[in-house]
This record gives sequence, C-alpha cells and structure tokens, in this order.
Amino acid sequence: MAQRRLSLGLFMPNCSNMPSISTHEVDENQWTYASNEAIALAAESYGFEYLFPVSRWRGFGGDTNFLGTSLETTTWASALLRATSRINIFSTVHVPLFHPFVIAKMGATLAHISNDRWGLNVVSGWSEREFGMMGITLEDHARRYERTAAFVEILRNLWSQEAQPFDFSSDWYQITAGEASPVPRVPPKIANAGASHDAKEMTARLCDWAFISTPSIPEVGAIVSDINTRATSHGRTVRTAIFPFVIWGESRDQAEDQLQAIIEAKDPVATENWLHDLTAGSGSFDSFTSDMLAASGGGVHVHGTAEDVAEQLREAHQLGVDLVMLTFPHYLKDLHRFAEHIQPLL
Repeated sequence: MAQRRLSLGLFMPNCSNMPSISTHEVDENQWTYASNEAIALAAESYGFEYLFPVSRWRGFGGDTNFLGTSLETTTWASALLRATSRINIFSTVHVPLFHPFVIAKMGATLAHISNDRWGLNVVSGWSEREFGMMGITLEDHARRYERTAAFVEILRNLWSQEAQPFDFSSDWYQITAGEASPVPRVPPKIANAGASHDAKEMTARLCDWAFISTPSIPEVGAIVSDINTRATSHGRTVRTAIFPFVIWGESRDQAEDQLQAIIEAKDPVATENWLHDLTAGSGSFDSFTSDMLAASGGGVHVHGTAEDVAEQLREAHQLGVDLVMLTFPHYLKDLHRFAEHIQPLL
C-alpha cells in the first residue's frame, strides 16, 4: 500500500509568548488576531492544510506568564474560516467546561459557514491552575478520559441524522430523545492529544486524529504503531500528528546557538509551573526535561540546517506520522523562510 503524503500544518500562536517559555526575542503581538490571520493566509498560500490552536484560560506565572493572554478557539476559528478558503481549522475544547450539545451546535455552525473545513480537538483537562480558579475539581486521569469518551459519543450522534433522536446515559450526561439541526454534511474530524494509555485507547476507539508528543523523532514510531494497533482492534484507522519546534540556520552550530539562547533565557517559574501541571495532570510529558519544555512548550526539537530539518520531518513521516503541526520562534517570518528553504526539499 502506498504511503500517504505528509501534510503540513501550524500549531498556531493564539496565546501569548508561544511557543517558548523564555524571554528571548519575544514577539509581543504574535498572539493577536491580526497576526494569526496573516499567518493563516500565508500558510494557505503555501499549501499548508491544517491549523490547530492552543486553549488556555490562565497563564503559568513568572516573568512571561506563559500563555496568559489567549484567544478563545471557537470564535477564533470562526473568523479565520471566513478569512481563508481552503485550509482546515480546528478548535480546541476542554471537555469539563462545555456541554456536548453546545459544542455540537457550534461545530455544525462552523462546518456550515466553512464548507466543512472545521475540526475539533478535545482535551480532557489537566491543569488544576486553570480549573481550580473556576471551582471545578478534576477527576483522576482514567475518569477524565471516560468522560471525554462519552462527550465524543454524544457529538457523533448529534452530527449524524441517522442516529437521531437518541438516548444516552452516563455519569456526566443524561440525554433523552436528543437531536440537533443542522447536521454537518460531513462529520467534523475529531482529534485528541495525549500519549498515555487512556488517551491512546480513547483516541483509537473514537477519534480521527492522534495528536502526540514525543521527546525525539525516533521515538515517534512506537507510539504511532501502538495507536494503529489499537485502532485496528476497533476496526478503525486513525491519523497521527506531531508538533515539531523548528529552528534552522546556515549551519548546525548556528541553529544550536539559537536554541541555546532561548534556553538560557527561560522563565524558571513559568517552566516549573508548566512542567508540574503537565506531568501531574496529562500523563503525556513525563520524559521531557525542563530545558526542552522551556524551548518548545512540549514540541519535539527539530533543528540544524534546512537539509537536516527536511530529513527529520521525512523520518517522522516514514515512522507513520501523517501531519506535522509546525511551531516556530517567529511564526510569520519563519513560515516564509520555511516555504523558501525547506518545503521544496520535502
């Protein structure tokens, strides 16, 4: 069977200080809608296929207050879908904050206005820093994914004319003769981020995309293989995406120097809070070091010359990755450089 083509996307800077937990060369206005629209239009012009946002409700303190200012992702997607014409745009939703009927209606609306270019990234919720300020107590890891599974199952029914009306009973949702209209012509794609057992099992059973984190490119293969095996056991296929943090220069030393400058200016307070919340709540980042997280916010480091970067992205694809959601230190400038220097090599 022929290997699927590698798709290109961006993990967008809709939050402040993305993607690095560092004070090095921070673009103060990169999070704004005007900046995001310019990036989206440029990505579309270069043939990129996907945009994903970060959903945050509170920052992580320190000098940067990492991700502390953010654009809500369904309204953000609505504006970008109208500004663009071809690229697929996802929203990221924290399950404990929304009823599935609300997201189903939002999603059907976004699918309607965009000719079915909208998708949903579901997050089970992991930051006590955020949910604690709202008075929401997070359940243990396994129970959070049980709730997310129920959430997705209800969405699937609300996006299917044949499934309605339907009843649904769980510890979190009681649905009686549930129905919604309009129903999207094409069911929106659903993604889930996580590499824990619970995340991979729920994704394999119910989702279309697995959005995974990994400390290095060679370690991608085992995670992709595991997800594919789980999906096959459910009679399904799931596509996989990673979010590389990309830095390149005329030489490997130049790229390494830029990476080290970011790390040397890391915000220790925000990094520690980010690392604590991730390892305590998500189950997906336990093998990441403080410096690696500070540089990329959790994305795998891909750096070197343009040829090195292209080779690492090809390796990820050969290991089964379908989509690379790129992050850059300076999104718009680096996107133009990527299209000129690296994209032709792919």
